[in-house]
Amino acid sequence: MPGQYDIQIGQVERLLQEAGTDWDRRAHRFAVLAEAAAPSALARSWRMRRSRGADPLVFEAWVELVRGRHAGRMEDVRAAADNCYRAADARPEDPTPWVVLLGILRLARVESRKLFAVWHEVTSRDPWNREAHLQMLRYLSPEECGSRGGQLEFVNAVRGAVPPAAPAVGVELTALVDEHARTAARGGVEALLVRRQWASNRATAALNTAVAVWPRPGHLRHAAALADLNLLAFALAQAGRVQESTDTFRLLGDTVTAWPWVLDGDPLRQFGYWQSRALS
Repeated sequence: MPGQYDIQIGQVERLLQEAGTDWDRRAHRFAVLAEAAAPSALARSWRMRRSRGADPLVFEAWVELVRGRHAGRMEDVRAAADNCYRAADARPEDPTPWVVLLGILRLARVESRKLFAVWHEVTSRDPWNREAHLQMLRYLSPEECGSRGGQLEFVNAVRGAVPPAAPAVGVELTALVDEHARTAARGGVEALLVRRQWASNRATAALNTAVAVWPRPGHLRHAAALADLNLLAFALAQAGRVQESTDTFRLLGDTVTAWPWVLDGDPLRQFGYWQSRALS
């Protein structure tokens, strides 16, 4: 008799198999599917049926990571990490188990030595893995286990080496938006003047580089390209450079990501407001 999740398991398996060895697309699909599956027992059901398969092990670990992010802590860090190690043994060339393990260790606030060891496992297999770079960026932030100086050092290293259309190309702009959010959250006079940050040399240079090439049709081809274009549109709006965001909004059409628009209120309303201004 078919189980409750048979059809969904088949769909998840097909989507992941179709990605092949496109590590960027695989990681993106894992992330989206894990978020969708987190409220259900789908991941556990799949792993129990395919106990030796790498993908079910990674998927269950990623679902546990999603749940842990929502709760602020993971129920069983060791079990989720063990799934990642078993998946890595089953498919040694795949960076995805290490990407998930990086997220798990970040949430557990482990010491940097352990996290950097996992980071090197990812980047030795996929040097510009977007998810891994964003995990490291946030881990190195002053809100977590780093400092503003340490985070800037990481951003500078990435900026100096990242190819212009690599999946990790949005790291510097993400850091600038995070800094914007950090200042706004402090309140007071700093929050009122938060948009002045976008006039700094660093922010201006990052925006100039991005707006010159990202909106070119076909330039950004990674799986989360539309998320990075949302990031660029938001940053241009905050910097008072709305006229320069026209091509970006045209490329986006009606594709809205919650972050970073949620920083200013309802994402759909904020996106619609700035898009209408850019295209009018």
